[in-house]
Formats: sequence, C-alpha cells, structure tokens
Amino acid sequence: MQIKAFRAPKSTRVQLGQRAAIYCRVSTADQSCERQERDLTAFAGRAGYDVAGIFKETGSGAKLDRAERRKIMALAQARQIDAVLVTELSRWGRSTIDLLNTLRELENWKVSVIAMNGMTFDLSSPHGRMLATFLSGIAEFERDLISERVKSGLAAARARGKQLGRRMGQRPKSDRLAPRVLALIAEGRSYRWIARDLGISKNTVADVAQRFRATEPSRRPTEYPDGER
Repeated sequence: MQIKAFRAPKSTRVQLGQRAAIYCRVSTADQSCERQERDLTAFAGRAGYDVAGIFKETGSGAKLDRAERRKIMALAQARQIDAVLVTELSRWGRSTIDLLNTLRELENWKVSVIAMNGMTFDLSSPHGRMLATFLSGIAEFERDLISERVKSGLAAARARGKQLGRRMGQRPKSDRLAPRVLALIAEGRSYRWIARDLGISKNTVADVAQRFRATEPSRRPTEYPDGER
C-alpha cells in the first residue's frame, strides 16, 4: 500500500546555510542509485541546501539493519543536518510503524524529511501533525492485522493438535520473519517476490503461509518504475 502524504504549503528557498543529507536506496545490488542521487542533488541545489553528505543503500526496505540510514540519524541527533532529502517516502521508511517512529525522532532533533514531490514531513507543523495522526492510524492497523493473523494461525495449529513452541535457543529464521512474510502477503506480493526480498526460499514462504493460513494472491504485485522497489 502506497502512503500519500499531505502537501505542505510551497516555499521558495530555504534559509542560507541549511544543511541536508541526501538518502538514496535501491532494493537489489543490480540496481543503481545514480538517478536518485542526480535528481536529489539537483533538487538540493534549487532549494538552496548545502549538501552535508550523500548516503546510498542497497537492500530491501524490510531489512532490519540499514547502516547508511543510521549514519543520517546520528548526524541529525548531533544537530549536523537540518533536513533529509529523499525521492519518495518509501525510500526512507521500512514500514508505516518504522516511518512514524523515525519521523518522531527526527522531530525531536528539529530535522525534516523532504521528498522531491514537494512533501515536507515536519511533525512540528500543523500539516506534519495531521500526517502523524494519519500514520498512527495506519501503524496501529498494521500491528493489529499482523497480530490477528499470528494469533489465528497459532489457534488453528493448536486445533489441529500441532505441538507449538521449541526449546530455548531454537527459534528458526522463518518464525522471526513470519510477521513480515504475512504482511507482504497481505499487500499482494507473490511468494517468489517475498522470498527474493527477504532472502529466504520460496518453500519457506509457503510454509509460513500454510502454518498461518495466509493465501498467495492471484494478481501480480504492483510494478514500480525503474525496478527500484
């Protein structure tokens, strides 16, 4: 599901000396951040930002560790940047929950996230607070949906007489990734797409879906331009 943000009032140029970090991300190693970097650098120049650094990431938004994004967060906490520039919001947030949490952290450090389409994600503004309310509702829905699916799957497994639980230290990767797998299935992703995105086998995805009674969608997943997602 693509999140549409509220459009903030257009401004001309930023105050002199405003510093911005450019963040580019592509999903796989065979893609390039070149277009994002070029477009964002030009955007920063037009807006009057001093570019404090360009941070490029290769990997799915579902990955738990994004070193380059952590560097930007460290700069923000150290008050060394005033804004983060991205081509679109999906480049920055792994999920609605993650997006909202990081926006709130950046707000504490007086740092805005600005997309090239003119959207400004500044939670200190009225538009930003409206966005936060909107995202909070979606995040709560996501948490409830995943929790409901997991609980339903466990209940069904118990009803079939399946023994649940393992000895301490025996938690397989498939169980750790189950909530993410179920969320992607709910978004309409195919088993093959999910397997490639999370770095697991298609059989593992199918096993998670079977255990929690999720069904692979018949439609094709949404296609994105330039294969960047």
